This record gives sequence, C-alpha cells and structure tokens, in this order.
Amino acid sequence: MDTFFRFLYDFLSAFFSGFVFIFKSFWEGLMMIFDIPRYSSILNFYKEDFSGAEWIFVVVSIMLVIIVIGLIGLLLYLIAQKYIRVRKSLVEQEELLEEVGKLNQEVGKLMSEKEKLLALKVSQLGVNPNEEEVETEEEEITDDNTRFSKLNALDNEYRNYTAKNYDNSFTLTELVHNFQHFAAYYLGLYYKEELIRLFIASLSSTKLVILQGISGTGKTSLAYAWGKFLQNDSCVASVQPSWRDRTELFGYFNEFTKKFNETDVLREIYKAGYTDDVHTIILDEMNIARVEYYFAEMLSILEMPNRDEWIVELVSSQWPTDPKFIKAGKLKIAPNVWYIGTINNDDSTFMVTDKVYDRAMPIDINEKGQVFNAEDIPAQNINYSYLEGLFEEALAKYEVSEETLNKVEEMDDFVINHFRIAFGNRIVAHMKKFVPVYMACGGDEIDGVDYFIAKKILRKFEQLNVAYIRDEIDNYIEFLDKLFGKGRMKECQEFLLRLKRTI
Repeated sequence: MDTFFRFLYDFLSAFFSGFVFIFKSFWEGLMMIFDIPRYSSILNFYKEDFSGAEWIFVVVSIMLVIIVIGLIGLLLYLIAQKYIRVRKSLVEQEELLEEVGKLNQEVGKLMSEKEKLLALKVSQLGVNPNEEEVETEEEEITDDNTRFSKLNALDNEYRNYTAKNYDNSFTLTELVHNFQHFAAYYLGLYYKEELIRLFIASLSSTKLVILQGISGTGKTSLAYAWGKFLQNDSCVASVQPSWRDRTELFGYFNEFTKKFNETDVLREIYKAGYTDDVHTIILDEMNIARVEYYFAEMLSILEMPNRDEWIVELVSSQWPTDPKFIKAGKLKIAPNVWYIGTINNDDSTFMVTDKVYDRAMPIDINEKGQVFNAEDIPAQNINYSYLEGLFEEALAKYEVSEETLNKVEEMDDFVINHFRIAFGNRIVAHMKKFVPVYMACGGDEIDGVDYFIAKKILRKFEQLNVAYIRDEIDNYIEFLDKLFGKGRMKECQEFLLRLKRTI
C-alpha cells in the first residue's frame, strides 16, 4: 500500500495545487485544474507498480476528481448565466428609465404650451389671470372631468322627460296573438303560437331567457322582433370568445384617460331608468364565451328578491359630474330590462352550467315556423308597469293547483331516489311564476308543468351516465303516465326517449 499512498499523495497534490494557484492567478489555476495530460502522465508513471486491490482505489480517486471538476464547471456556468441575466435586467431598467425621462420631458413641454395658450387667451380677453384660472377649473369639472360621456348625454336628452302612459288594455292571450301576427305580417317571421306563449311566460318568471337550438331557426330574430313589436329596438351585444368578466357588459374606467369606456349594454340599462317602457338586451351567441365568467354578477343581482338591492358598482368613488343615476359610483339595475341570450349547441361553444340554467328559462327552437295568413297588427308601445301588472294578475288568478304541486313533489321524490337529482326550492318557486302566466296566455296547466320540468330538470340527466340509467328511464316514463295520465307529459317523455336513443 506504500506505493498507493505515495501515488495518492502526488495525485492529490497535483489536484489541490491548482487551488493554490487560483488565488495567485485565476486563469493559471483553472488551467492546472483542467490539465488532463498532467493527470494522465502521473497515472502512467505509477501504473506499473499498482497491485490489483490498489487499482480499485485508483479508479475511485479518479472518479471523485472528475466529479469535483464537473461541479466546478457547473458552478462557473451558473455564475456566468446569472451575471448575464442580471446585466440584461439592468440594461432594460436603464432603457425604461430613459424612456420615462423622455416622456416626462414631453409632458413638461405640453404643460408649458398649455400655460402659454392660457396666457394668450387671458391677454386677448383682458381679464384678471386669477379669474381666468377659476373659469378654467370650472370648465375642467364640467368637461374634462366628465367620465361618463354617453350617460351624461342621456341625462341631457331626458332632462325634461316624463314617463309616458300608453293606456294599454290588452290581455296576455291577446298579447301572444298580436306579437305572433306582427312578426309574421311585418317581418316575415312565422312562429307558432305555443312558442310565443312560452316566450311571454318566460319573461314573467325570470329576467334571463335563453333561446337555444340549431342555427337558422330564428332565435335571434325572435328577440329582435320583440323589440320591434314594442317600438323600442333591442340592444344587441355580440358576445366574443375573449369575454372574461363583467367589464365586457358594463365597460371599465381607464386610469390613463380618466374616462369610463361605456358599452351599449350599460347605456340601455341606464336609459331604462328614465322610462316605463320594456327594454330588451340580446346576448347573441352568449355561450361562445363562458357565461358564468361575464354574466355571473348579473345572475346574482337579478336573483335578489328586493329590487332595491339590484345594484352594480361601476367605479369606486363619486365625481361631481357623474350621471344622475350613479350614486357613490354605483348604478341601480332597472327592473324593466330583460336579457335574452341565444345559444348554438355545437363544438365551437361552451357548455352552459347549472348555475346559469337554474336562474334562466331556456326555450328550445329547433324547427322553422310554418307560413300562415297573418293579420295586419301593427307594433304597439307597452308600459312595463302594465305588463308587470298582467303577470301579477295571472299569478293570483291561475295559481298552480295543490293537486299539481303534490304530483310535482312525488316526481321530485322519484328523481331523487332513482337519479340522485333534486328539483330545489329555487326551481319550484320559478315554476310557480311560469305556469300561471303560461295559462293566462292560453295554455294548459299540465302542459306548462311538462315543458318546465323537461327544460329545467330533465336536462340534468344529460350529465349522468345514460348507460347506467337506461332501465330507470323506462320506469320513469311509466311513472309519469301513472301520475299525470298516459301521454300527458309529452315534452318529458320525448326528452327521455331521445336520451335513451343516444345509448
């Protein structure tokens, strides 16, 4: 082992001598550490004297030295990389500071020009400069500091406006008839009476109506025709795939310009606060973006039973020049506005979640209307207060019968036990608003319940594994026939059979 220890001494001495030279000369030290030929010559000098056991230690020693050399190289690489990154960041920071400095100089020049112009204006008018300064500040309050230009324009337009009374006298049945024939005669849009009945009943039960189905069946046209019929055109908001939050609906305050970027939707909601008319906002292709992203706040607001709490915050503070209806940066949502969304169910759109469906009323439009001889019934102005009064009258006159409510409760128990899905209090309360108005529009109570259950409850079955509930579907159809009478729940049974065929 003497030979090995002498070898090890010389070998390690050669290795560690490099660290001594690092302190003397960094470059020379590095060259000595990475002097592979020197290590090779030392090994060649001793290799004839190594025994078999000593060769094992030789290999281990060489491996350790290689590892140390590798770690040193890696350390140097990381140090160099960090230096480059820091240096680049400093250079970018310096360039940014230089750019900021240039911008500050430009701002200074602009301010100087403004002062010169004001001085020139003062000299021309021959007034005291201090008085001019006061007048300028007043102008800034009324002009430069006006951040809601569109809404302020509405305030000016409706300054002396008084809500009109149209002396309406129609019934809900007549409203269905009049709208159907107006759309056909003047717009060439032919809708079945049943569809119009469902549409009016939906308006009574929720502020968000969803028209869904295949393309080309007249979903957007129905909402458009409703605005034309009321002689108050619908506000169309074409939803974009980039919509991510409520600013797409209302707009946002631009900190740079100190202006609020107002949308047409915000303008329509604000305008509705002045009138007793019925206003409609169309969310065209509303599921091309995720509805719960940009409409979630409105869903929560419109669900509140106290309409005094229908408030949305637009800005965080109050300005003296803010519009009339914006108090402390908040706007009360007018109750005479309905939101009608259109949905195309295809691969390019997002699925609408339960949160949205539970708070809305979906209407399927999957077929074109048949042409019929339409009467010449012109458009008519309708007071929101009158229409709301008709809805309240229907709730009192056509209240859902206790017998039907008991049957719905039995259905609820059956669905819970067999499908693990519950109706929920919100949906039952929604149904109690929908069905009476559906009846007042000329419909049948069971037909109204049938449609409501099919669109609001059974659609949840699509989320289940249909293969596992196939037999339960047959049992449910038999249960509906037994409970309501054979074939009475047509919409529910058609949906269940269509669902079963997808297996």
